[in-house]
Amino acid sequence: MATTHSHAPPYDLEGSTSYTPIPAGPPSEHRRPKKLFAGILFSSFFLLSLVLLIVNYQRPEHEAKVNDVRFSPATPLTEPPSRGVAQGVSEKVFRRVRGGDLAFSWSNVMLSWQRTSYHFQPQKNWMNGPLFHKGWYHLFYQYNQEAAVWGNITWGHAVSKDLIHWFHLPYAMVPDQWYDINGVWTGSATILPDGRIMMLYTGDTYDVVQVQCLAYPANLSDPLLLKWVKDPSNPVLVPPPGIGKKDFRDPTTAWLSPGGDKWRITIGSKVNKTGISLVYETADFVKYELLDGYLHEVPGTGMWECIDFYPVSLSGRNGLDTSFNGPGIKHVMKASLDDDKNDYYALGTYDPIKNKWIPDNPELDVGIGLRYDYGEYYASKTFYDQNKRRRILWGWITETDAESLDILKKWSGLQAVPRTIVFDQRTGSNILQWPIEEVESLRSDGVEFNVELGPGSIVPIEVDSASQLDIVASFKIDEEAFEAADGAYTGYDCPTSGGAANRAVLGPFGIVVLADEKLTELTPIYFYVAKGTNGKVQTHFCADELRSSEATEVEKIVYGSKVPVLDGENLTIRSLVDHSIVESFAQGGRTVITSRVYPTKAINGAARVFLFNNATGASVAASVKIWKMAPADIRPFPSDQLQQ
Repeated sequence: MATTHSHAPPYDLEGSTSYTPIPAGPPSEHRRPKKLFAGILFSSFFLLSLVLLIVNYQRPEHEAKVNDVRFSPATPLTEPPSRGVAQGVSEKVFRRVRGGDLAFSWSNVMLSWQRTSYHFQPQKNWMNGPLFHKGWYHLFYQYNQEAAVWGNITWGHAVSKDLIHWFHLPYAMVPDQWYDINGVWTGSATILPDGRIMMLYTGDTYDVVQVQCLAYPANLSDPLLLKWVKDPSNPVLVPPPGIGKKDFRDPTTAWLSPGGDKWRITIGSKVNKTGISLVYETADFVKYELLDGYLHEVPGTGMWECIDFYPVSLSGRNGLDTSFNGPGIKHVMKASLDDDKNDYYALGTYDPIKNKWIPDNPELDVGIGLRYDYGEYYASKTFYDQNKRRRILWGWITETDAESLDILKKWSGLQAVPRTIVFDQRTGSNILQWPIEEVESLRSDGVEFNVELGPGSIVPIEVDSASQLDIVASFKIDEEAFEAADGAYTGYDCPTSGGAANRAVLGPFGIVVLADEKLTELTPIYFYVAKGTNGKVQTHFCADELRSSEATEVEKIVYGSKVPVLDGENLTIRSLVDHSIVESFAQGGRTVITSRVYPTKAINGAARVFLFNNATGASVAASVKIWKMAPADIRPFPSDQLQQ
């Protein structure tokens, strides 16, 4: 990679007419990065269980050939009905934007651009129960055969050799029994020592009661696991006394009990407004005993769903099997909060004798502290990849546009890029999430450069295919300016900050993705450094969608949170840009933000990338690497090779 050293000219942010001022409100072959001289231009304008609702759709090979039909403003569309509430789960229709008449004139080209190229998108709906079996990674996901909306939940099935390129397989399970006729919901797989696979899942009965059911492969010698058998004893668990019939769902992967002769699972629920984790013990996955007390409970957090519970090593870099326990181990407790649709986690200590998990820091307990992701990311699930000895996290990325638009484009939702999870040995207080190494096989045509960003400056970066990128950036604040900062800019909070428009001595600064040339649409991903009068520093990592689209039927807010930064560390961002999704990782994955972005101008060849520094009193040195990303190969498994 060639390296360029540049100095961006300072620019008065308030003087820009286009930005006034940053306002508030088959597998591709791996290619080595080319040694390109980075095209850096200077500007005189200024800057600033897991759900996939997807129908059959293929991106046109040449976008220019798309019949660009426009959907006129105020196209009459009925307000979508409620989805999910009658079944005991929260509203599945995104209602933070209007869902009836369309106020913006959308076109087929705009809607077609939104479909991602290297994120997993099945033909419709929700994901569940990942596992590795006989050389194949298996992904099971909740799937609507009929529409790009929640409902009619069936288990879709896909397989991959590398977690990037996927083959769709026939459905794994359909709602065809009285105990799951209203939906085959979230489940988890447990691989026993003898190789058998036990899949526990939540069924929604004919009279809308949430029960737990058991299924297993009909033929373990089949690498594709095409056929599944529902156990004749189903349902194997029903809501216990004191638990609501609609508040009992999402069994975890099982782990061994202290004696090693039984298995334990935990299931989420609530008592009044207290989120709880019930624990059951079983020898055969058919008969269960409810253990006394709760594994954990947190008042005020409401219904816990999609619970996950797993160990992490305090010293090693490998993942651990779910049954692992002992010295040098912490356990992660994660719950998806049905009330606010976010995934929270905490680190703590598991005592299997007392059937208790105790958080390390009660102020950062489940539901009130740390989150996996501070953007659109929910109903996540990890699994232990025994093939590469790592723990991998899957998560559902929701849509944040009107349901009427999802129906027009014929899909809704997708999977995040799989992430590895390890304990952060440097901070000792959080996990690290990072895209799996296989995603780097999609990189090509890499460029690298260094640039000095003066206060109020922006640097457009000339790259091809700005809709599909892997960006790695490092920033260092000028030391003199940092030391001279007077501590007047404290109390910052990303969601209420007004975004990248609000300037201070030490920020904001970062990257801008999915922007058009005139910056009428743009999405900044940035740091904001707040220094108190006592010299204490807090660093905030934010994603600003306030100017991400000119359309009105999409949500445009600011995401983010604080990120731990240790002495001597530069500030780092990695952003995976894939059309309408941007996954951003700060400080090696200590804080993560997933954004859904729906531009109307910054699409296809009009999409641009920038570096910016909106600080008032500090220069920032930036070092950036950018790669184009090839599309993943996601298609049906060849029908002539399927052995039903």
